[in-house]
Amino acid sequence: MIYYFFEDINEITIEPSTSVWLEEIISLEGKKTGKINYIFCTDEGLLKVNQDYLQHDHYTDIITFDYVKGKNISADIFVSLPRILENAEKLAKNFNQEFHRVLAHGILHLCGYKDKSEEEVKIMRQKEDFYLNLL
Repeated sequence: MIYYFFEDINEITIEPSTSVWLEEIISLEGKKTGKINYIFCTDEGLLKVNQDYLQHDHYTDIITFDYVKGKNISADIFVSLPRILENAEKLAKNFNQEFHRVLAHGILHLCGYKDKSEEEVKIMRQKEDFYLNLL
């Protein structure tokens, strides 16, 4: 089951079809949906999570805490809504497109995809684009 929470930020509407799409990604990757919590917050809120739990002192758009067991995908996924808006503007994308890309990005990490090397980033972007086209 996929849940959405908002911490210290105004709520946005998330269509039910978004959860169906995310569950489809998980299924197509050969996994099963467990409990996935998306926690939407401010840049400062996500920076604090990054500092407290990962000892990183920089802004990011998403942090995924992986509770995957076998093929069962479970996680807490923290997402900065202001960072998504800023990235959308920088990339000349609309907010909705960038929002869904970030949501898929978190799921893809849980399915085993990384983005540390150039080759990993290339594969991650291809997967994101593929799944965005299914939306």
